[in-house]
Amino acid sequence: MRLPQLTRVLHRWGSVIVLVPLLLVIPTGILLLLKKEFAWIQPPTRTGTADQPGTTNLDLSFERILEISRGVPETEIQTWDDVDRLDVRPGRGMLKVRSKNRWEIQLDAKTGEILQVAYRRSDLIESLHDGSFFHDDAKLWVLLPNALVLLGMLGTGAYLFLLPHLAKRKRRQNANQTE
Repeated sequence: MRLPQLTRVLHRWGSVIVLVPLLLVIPTGILLLLKKEFAWIQPPTRTGTADQPGTTNLDLSFERILEISRGVPETEIQTWDDVDRLDVRPGRGMLKVRSKNRWEIQLDAKTGEILQVAYRRSDLIESLHDGSFFHDDAKLWVLLPNALVLLGMLGTGAYLFLLPHLAKRKRRQNANQTE
């Protein structure tokens, strides 16, 4: 089989292989690019009154954070085991408590006032995007090979794009030599 034919076959079958993962990765990637633009994807970060954590005007302890979080029924937080993470934003004087069921509480880091309670979809979208939603090994055993096939398709596509131009140039050179 000649190189142009082999390239077409590889390009065609490569497109079949990467089709399904790309139908997931591209839309979720678009949503992640827009996550700061739409509150439906990721709640906007509010601003509190505290200057920085650890300063004398920070009156919020971990016990108080847990107590406040327990008072928000959507989060279903009862213990620290129900908390996915704390995200402290000193420059904004606030902190985020993210529950394992993807609800987020934004608290004023000084007063403990609840600034916002919202469902956070960006983490779910990101786990779909990187494949970890399905299984932790999906990144390495599904998406990485697909990325490599896609890279190969980029090369074969460039070759197939340039092939007619190279053939035309060769015909011109041959025609000039025969004159």
